[in-house]
Amino acid sequence: MDRIETTYGSRAAPSAGFARTPLVAPEAAPTSTPRRSAHWARLCLGGLLLSTAGLYLWGLDVSGWANAYYAAAAQAGAQNWTAFFYGSFDAANSITVDKTPAALWLMALSVRLFGLNSWAVLLPQALCGVAAVAVLYATVRRWHGPAAGLIAGAVLAVTPVATLMFRFNNPDALLVLLLVAAAYATVRAVETAATRWLVLAGVLVGFGFLTKMLQAFLVVPVLAGVYLLAAPTGLGRRIRQTLWAGLAVVLSAGWWVAIVELVPASARPYVGGSQTNSVLELTLGYNGLGRITGREEGSVGRPGGGDFGAGTGLLRMFDDQVGGQIAWLLPAALILLATGLLVVGRAPRTDRTRAGLLLWGGWLLVTGAIFSFMSGIFHEYYTVALAPAVGALVGIGVTLLWRVRSAPLGAVWHRQPHAAIAILAGALAVTAGWSWLLLARSPDWYPWLRTTVLVGGLVAAALLVLSPRLPRSVVVAGLALGAAAALAGPVAYSIHAAATAHNGGVPTAGPELTRAVGARSDGAGRGPGAAGAGQPPGGGQPPGAGRLPQGPDRQPGMALDNRQPGQPGGSDGPNGSGGPGGPHQLGEPGGDGGLLGARVPSAQLRELLELDSDSYTWVAATVGANNAAGYQLATGDPVLPVGGFNGTDPAPTVAEFQRYVAAGEIHWFIGGGGFRGANGGSSASSEIAAWVAETFEARTVDGITIYDLSSEVAEA
Repeated sequence: MDRIETTYGSRAAPSAGFARTPLVAPEAAPTSTPRRSAHWARLCLGGLLLSTAGLYLWGLDVSGWANAYYAAAAQAGAQNWTAFFYGSFDAANSITVDKTPAALWLMALSVRLFGLNSWAVLLPQALCGVAAVAVLYATVRRWHGPAAGLIAGAVLAVTPVATLMFRFNNPDALLVLLLVAAAYATVRAVETAATRWLVLAGVLVGFGFLTKMLQAFLVVPVLAGVYLLAAPTGLGRRIRQTLWAGLAVVLSAGWWVAIVELVPASARPYVGGSQTNSVLELTLGYNGLGRITGREEGSVGRPGGGDFGAGTGLLRMFDDQVGGQIAWLLPAALILLATGLLVVGRAPRTDRTRAGLLLWGGWLLVTGAIFSFMSGIFHEYYTVALAPAVGALVGIGVTLLWRVRSAPLGAVWHRQPHAAIAILAGALAVTAGWSWLLLARSPDWYPWLRTTVLVGGLVAAALLVLSPRLPRSVVVAGLALGAAAALAGPVAYSIHAAATAHNGGVPTAGPELTRAVGARSDGAGRGPGAAGAGQPPGGGQPPGAGRLPQGPDRQPGMALDNRQPGQPGGSDGPNGSGGPGGPHQLGEPGGDGGLLGARVPSAQLRELLELDSDSYTWVAATVGANNAAGYQLATGDPVLPVGGFNGTDPAPTVAEFQRYVAAGEIHWFIGGGGFRGANGGSSASSEIAAWVAETFEARTVDGITIYDLSSEVAEA
């Protein structure tokens, strides 16, 4: 461990201000050369990145299209440059996805390069994950040494929700990479008060907005605050530089928004997720403040925290559904953050150790508080945004306390020279105990693991406490045992996530949970690994929805269609599929993907859809983009998603749809799909479905009701 300590004396050392604080013991003379230390760090980093790449790339296509909604949009972007720019769902540019398109740009370029397949769609996210680990290492290393950087990168790499999302095609993978890169640029800016680095941080945050809208801005107050506090220049200049960075955020985020708003609505696709065809409405409403208040017009969530917004409160990050995704090392990160700030004490304003703790601590606390108390739609996978901060705080805290293990921690423990060791041991014991509790939520899943983690962690904590009196070899063995105990749970969950298929819109990592008494009943009672078993508002839960069936007929992670008769898209309404009742398996021909999955057409239905497809703008139309996605991916031709993602957007209107039919632009209408959200939205999709059912003759193909919209045109 002496070698790990001396790496702090290289260019990554804390600031001189930290060295002068009386709370930190002076370092011993270096026992290794900088060249040997750098060689050690490079070897470890190479191993970390290779292991991360293996975890994220191994069996990458196990999930098929994963989120078929975004896969279909990537397909469209690869076929049509207009669809690429706007992030259109279909190559005919009827409507965009309900997010800004930066993540789709990467996927569409990959599909253009490698062709349309699962691997090409998911590869960009995996590469973003490996890059995020590398950038986090570089960021933490600059101020806190390579050991801290390696710990931070390793924790990020094996956080279960990170493994999940870096193998999935939601926008979160690119968002995490951009925000970690913004933190790196901020660190570089603080070092020399460099305007260009601070402006670069603003640009990266702006492109984060183009990835997932306002979520990217959660770290802005933290990055700005750290720079204003710690940059080595005058206050006036710091304020001016921060304003320049703010302008960079606005310009890098706003150029695309401005183009979309200025282009006439008739010359571009409809803005999906909005009720007024406006990116600004989408930004501030459905994907903005509505996520905080729960009032997202046209969404499937209930105002005040129902359905996908349930479970709000201070302990949300630790609850049954979220805990296994992100919380393994969260208690340790909080303990180490508080202790680290105590260690630096009254350090000078420019102290880099304190600045690093405030950067990552602010990131964790601000983002975590928003996630904990937001009443709108919240999904467990959002917590991937916390993983870099958890990793950084663990890395910084562990190495900082190890460095000062023979020094008192300030006035509170001025007579306790080994308080740092005691706190490290306590954090490890808490982590082991918490891991035991998390693993106990799936008692039938490798039951020996939780006992091993608990015993190993407690033994390692005891060895840490006794380390001043133990031989060096025993101390090193204890540290290795502690690291293994702390990471065993998340590593096991991550391996499970990598080996399991995940589909639909709401993936979660880890084994199936045993539902506890009083657990949430909002559809989140599914075990992690389920992709979308949440049920629509107002319906009773179908039998078996609390636990996903396993076995040869269902892969873990497949979605269920939980719609009930009488709900939009149910089997007895004008949108009805006409198929047998009860849930269908995603991926089964004739299966109904509903809100969170995608239908996969049978060979007979696919052949019918492809019949004379070149004569139509859209080979078919159906309510809801997820249902449309399966048909579009199967045929390679545009499918009109009536009502957008939820089926609640006024796109197209009834009149517009009737004009499309009269002009012979749509061949088939496929029944089923879409939900009317508890927050209202347009009823156009239901009216269109009703008009089709009244006007055209229904026929059934493999349990799916379809209508030939060309029949009336032909007769006319």
